[in-house]
Amino acid sequence: MPGFEASFSVSVGASASAGGGAGALARSEDPWTSHRFAVEIQGVQEGEFQECTGLQVEVKVEPYEEGGLNGFTHKLPGRRSYSNITLKRGLTSSTLLLDWLNRVGTKAAKGAEMRNVSILMLDHTGTTVRRYNLTGAFPVKWTGPSLNTTTSTQLVESLELAFQEMSVA
Repeated sequence: MPGFEASFSVSVGASASAGGGAGALARSEDPWTSHRFAVEIQGVQEGEFQECTGLQVEVKVEPYEEGGLNGFTHKLPGRRSYSNITLKRGLTSSTLLLDWLNRVGTKAAKGAEMRNVSILMLDHTGTTVRRYNLTGAFPVKWTGPSLNTTTSTQLVESLELAFQEMSVA
């Protein structure tokens, strides 16, 4: 595309002037584990969840066919979209999540039920290492536990949330 230039540089390792010597590689950090996370709704931690799935953002590709240039179609970035997230936890006596869903489905001012939700990834000491902030979240689906008299497994409820925007801190 005329007038479009991009410059990218990638640096691997430490420089000789930094004491690393020529060709020394920087020490990589250990990847985080998924077994420790917390969920905050409007800044208040809402119980313990055992699973969070669906953190995904996608950019729609907009094709652009330039007149007189028939060899290819330009692909330009379009709007972002976010998938719904699903939170699962053991069933307790609390009905806060189901009550929230019911208010969204029946309240005239549905926008008043949109909440800011944060998913906090924690390290082995409980320190937050990453925070996913979901703006304008609201429940779209609640799934109750599967009941089966032949097993004694933990009862699990799940809540699916849609949201408008996500930022990472």
